[in-house]
Amino acid sequence: MAYELITTSTQLDALCKRLASASVIAFDTEFVSEHTYRPELCLIQVAAEGHLALIDPLPICNLRPFWELLAAPGHETIVHAGRQELLFCLESVDQSPHRLFDVQLAAGMVGLEYPAGYGSLLSRLLGERPSKGETRTDWRRRPLSDRQLEYALDDVRYLEALRRELGDRLARLGREPWFHDEMTAWQAEVNGSRTAERWRRVTGSSGLSSRNLVIVRDVWHWREREAERRNVPARQVLRDDLIVELAKRRSADPKQIGAVRGMERGDLRRIIPDLAKVVAQALETDERVHPENIRTDTSPQLTMLGQLLSSALSSICRDAEVAASLVGTASDVRDLIAYRLAEESSGKGRSFPPPVLTEGWRAQVVGKLLDDLLTGRVSIRVANPNAEQPLVFERHDNAGDD
Repeated sequence: MAYELITTSTQLDALCKRLASASVIAFDTEFVSEHTYRPELCLIQVAAEGHLALIDPLPICNLRPFWELLAAPGHETIVHAGRQELLFCLESVDQSPHRLFDVQLAAGMVGLEYPAGYGSLLSRLLGERPSKGETRTDWRRRPLSDRQLEYALDDVRYLEALRRELGDRLARLGREPWFHDEMTAWQAEVNGSRTAERWRRVTGSSGLSSRNLVIVRDVWHWREREAERRNVPARQVLRDDLIVELAKRRSADPKQIGAVRGMERGDLRRIIPDLAKVVAQALETDERVHPENIRTDTSPQLTMLGQLLSSALSSICRDAEVAASLVGTASDVRDLIAYRLAEESSGKGRSFPPPVLTEGWRAQVVGKLLDDLLTGRVSIRVANPNAEQPLVFERHDNAGDD
């Protein structure tokens, strides 16, 4: 297939000028994230109005013109599973690509699986089979083979056709406004993740006291700074389980820290003095500013209702032709139940943000029906155990009336 290989800043400037008038720009990236603090961008693939291009970032010092092109108005930008592509653009020019359309997200909104792989969408929607065999390529190595380049180009040359097919389905189902809202919310979430307090995601930290959590938080922040300084993945500096163990022990004594099982490696022994200082500072933190301990309701009633309504959610989504995994998780269902129960018992439900299933298009698809199930206005029964859709929802108009 014919394509242009961009390896210099001059070539990149020329490409960006040609693409400035394009109405649609599809792009993808190849990157390696296992060895560095941030993913290392190794290749950019572009398809625009019949033109294919590969941009090699390794010899090009400044890629800003390309990201500025994507952020500029006047075109639609198409991606598949474009979280990292969005982050590359945000980190370069602090803007999202203009009118971003993610075909993976669109597929979930019209009833296809979510998250759907690129090959699966090509096969199901276009009857095409992309190149295979390069999923484990080290994209940092040069030169890239013809087979590798063909594999990379396949990731973009069908994106516009996928967008047209999915756009037609969104229009037929009347879901273009839903998709627009979801794309906006998704981009805001990705942008917010750059500054969010991700320390709460440390594996094993849930359920710890606020006194322990302040150590988790401060050691996590130290680990991020150290990983960025060394340009290595954060968990290569210190594993999550070791952070949690330090928090549980609540000791700034270097000997106690060194006695933690897993701290025997030479590189970990070298950071013990730094960890001791961080833990000591955390222990001196005023209790009034300790992080809040977020507890999860584990009552048997909530567990039982969560299991029942999670099954109901899957059935509702199948009828509505939208991927259940896009609408919400079992945790989202539990959040809705806990919110409604708190609201009913003490009016405190509205003291914290409404669950995702009570807002926007998700409320239209499942939130209101789940509410009716909780209040008895709707019941579930098994109509035909052998049917593709065995459950039936029956409405009781007078439920709750005196």
